[in-house]
Amino acid sequence: MYRQSPFGDITPVVKNLLIINVIFFIASNVIPVLNEILAAYYPASPLFKPWQIISYMFMHGNIFHIFSNMLGLIFIGPILEQTFGQKRFFNYYFLTGIGALALQFAVQAYEVHQITGSFGIPADYQPKDMSESLTLQSIYGIGIVGASGSIFGLMMAIFLLYPNLEVYLYLTPIKIKYFVPLYLLLEVFQGLRPTPGDSVAHFAHIGGALFGFILIKLWGYKNSNNFY
Repeated sequence: MYRQSPFGDITPVVKNLLIINVIFFIASNVIPVLNEILAAYYPASPLFKPWQIISYMFMHGNIFHIFSNMLGLIFIGPILEQTFGQKRFFNYYFLTGIGALALQFAVQAYEVHQITGSFGIPADYQPKDMSESLTLQSIYGIGIVGASGSIFGLMMAIFLLYPNLEVYLYLTPIKIKYFVPLYLLLEVFQGLRPTPGDSVAHFAHIGGALFGFILIKLWGYKNSNNFY
């Protein structure tokens, strides 16, 4: 009896990204040191390595983190891969992920400069209070992980090209042209007014969307009139 593959309706690049993300997630749980090696650290941190600019996109903090990102990839990715073609979709995914990290690094650099007067920690620097010390420890010692920057890039592309596409929010349909701006406004608010214990890299999400917007405009894509 013929059985259709569960990946049958998923486009090739999306399928490979899903597989790689799952492999990295399993590997990082079996070999915990990979979380330190492959997460992305602030460039002035001794933990930073060049490959982290790419590898961080395939690392996830927990099962909910990878599940939500891969769900977004499955829902949005195939539409955009069919729109862009495989090569351009591949480039878009990685460029928005790198752009996301670039904005997060820029925000971290600003925070470090506000505290130390430099983009690093001078040898003679002494924290003024516990808050400064904890902020620097967080920036230098906590890695950034996740495909969220790229997923926000995909969300921006869908917003620009297929604004009338509907998604379901708590079982209620809402059009992309309303959902994406509201989501981005929430990310901006949470980035500017973080709550205690919030470990989400909100500015990476904003960076992914911002670089996605720039790429769509540079590549000359316009709002589609098809059934999406």
